[in-house]
Amino acid sequence: MSTRARNAARRLACLVFVLWALLVALSFPPVYADDDGPSPGSTSSEEDSGSSSTASSQRASSSNENDDEADWGSFYDPNNVFCGQHDCYKILGFDFLNWGSDPPSLKDITKSYRSLSRRWHPDKTKAKGAREKFVAIAKAYEILTDFEKRGEYDYFRDRPDEYFKKYGSSVLWSYAPKSDASIIIILFLIAGSAFTYYAQKNKWQTIANHLVRAATEDLSPREGGSTESMEIRDKALVILAERKKEAETNRSSKDDNGEKKKKEKGQRLTPKEKREKEWDELRPICIELVNEIDDFGAGFRKPTWRDLLVVRMVKWPYYLSTSIIWWSKYALRRLRKVELNEEERLVLTKNAVGQVTWVAATEEEREEMLTLELWVTDNLAEWREEQEMKLAGLSANRRKQIKKWRKRGGEPIEEDFKMD
Repeated sequence: MSTRARNAARRLACLVFVLWALLVALSFPPVYADDDGPSPGSTSSEEDSGSSSTASSQRASSSNENDDEADWGSFYDPNNVFCGQHDCYKILGFDFLNWGSDPPSLKDITKSYRSLSRRWHPDKTKAKGAREKFVAIAKAYEILTDFEKRGEYDYFRDRPDEYFKKYGSSVLWSYAPKSDASIIIILFLIAGSAFTYYAQKNKWQTIANHLVRAATEDLSPREGGSTESMEIRDKALVILAERKKEAETNRSSKDDNGEKKKKEKGQRLTPKEKREKEWDELRPICIELVNEIDDFGAGFRKPTWRDLLVVRMVKWPYYLSTSIIWWSKYALRRLRKVELNEEERLVLTKNAVGQVTWVAATEEEREEMLTLELWVTDNLAEWREEQEMKLAGLSANRRKQIKKWRKRGGEPIEEDFKMD
């Protein structure tokens, strides 16, 4: 082999050896020395024998030497079950990420707690926030010295979802403070009583407004008027005439005293304008007369203390029990096939025609309703058709003709309902 070939082989072998050395060096992690550095006479055997106590004490002591604003880490504990937003281990000077398989023992935790508690005890230091730090240190010691609490704390460290399942999260929601049930009930009764009172007032006011309009505009029964509205109108006309007479008397007395004024010619009014003027004069008087009526019947009355919700609630059990008893007796009498008595006929008729219609009817009309057996569906339908034809102003002969047509199966047209 030539000298040139041997030199090339040596250079190649050296290059391979250098590459192998670099690969071996890169395969090992770097080792960083502590700030203080290892002691000159330390050996590997001594490090192995005292690794547990020495490492933990060094971690605690290094934390104790930190300043007052030491980093206490973070932990997901929104309900303050453990140490709140801080890491219990870091509060006592231990770093969870660095101890690896060598966690602090109970002895290490106690030693760190005593050192920190002496340092931050409110009676021994006047530093700002000393009391809060002392409380946090005591809480961390309580958690980490309890075997079950510490195990649960370590388990939840990387499992916030499990924490949420067990303790929930005050970040998303929180319970409102408990309210006194008696106050809520009282407020409910007050609000309900105010509502029922004004509902009854509105109920009365609706009928009153309709009655004022019917009396003022002299509406016929077909147009929505009633006997009561006609009576109010007659009273209002009498009062209006008296007031006009009194005003004329006062005017004439002033004329006699030399205060006579020249009459001004007014513009002639059309019939429509005269009617509207009369309505304007009658309306205030009709309102006064209607306001004197406290009860229109059928529950349309001015509100009183009896309409408050509290009073009604007291009466409900009585009305309910009375109704149950009455209908139970009615059902038993029907099972026995006993004829209807006067009380049953009266109740059934009122329910059929409605309370308002019954109260508005005269005594003769009520007697007629009782004889027609209106609780029977066919009789009630025929009676209502009769009332519609009466309101339409049809004569008795025309009503008879329409009834005959209906019995034959025919339907009267709209012109048949026009007044004769």
